[in-house]
Amino acid sequence: MLEWITNTINSLGYWGIALLMFLENVFPPIPSELIMPLAGFTARATPEKLNVIGVFFAGLLGSVLGALIWYYPGKFLGEQRLRAWADKYGKWLTISGKDITKAKRWFDQQGSKAVLIGRLVPGVRTLISVPAGISNMHLLPFLIYSTLGSAAWVGLLTYSGYALGSQYELVDKYLAPVSKIVLASIILAFVVWVIKRKRKNRKR
Repeated sequence: MLEWITNTINSLGYWGIALLMFLENVFPPIPSELIMPLAGFTARATPEKLNVIGVFFAGLLGSVLGALIWYYPGKFLGEQRLRAWADKYGKWLTISGKDITKAKRWFDQQGSKAVLIGRLVPGVRTLISVPAGISNMHLLPFLIYSTLGSAAWVGLLTYSGYALGSQYELVDKYLAPVSKIVLASIILAFVVWVIKRKRKNRKR
């Protein structure tokens, strides 16, 4: 996959970066943790070919456009249809009906800020668009929160690759365990919230 990402960036430049980040949102197995650090490194190694600011905005464009791909199915299909579709075909995207349900519950708990936070968490980045659409979140605030969250994520990865140079792959190596910890913390916080809510309901 690394060779394919490298070839795409080298052959298509900014459009290749935007395309890769768009696909990263559609197909979660494609890691932004490799795309943007590599793009940042390429900008450092060949400044005559790519500018680091241009790399950032290309990645941001692809990321925001990719977020819309999951927003509209959630808006027009609804949770039940999407769950059924994910259980039937989602294995190709490593997404299941349970993932959609979890994302919806977390969105209900956090509200609109879930989009901003979710865009910063690998594994949640893609799915957070689904409950936003299901909940009929207005498009403008969705785009604003998605852009802000994506800008922070893309900026961090781009700068990391630019700063680390040829050691850009360390970003993915060290970020992967951190991402898992963050995701586990979110799940744990949600479980605690559910338990507290059930206790309150019993007292009433």
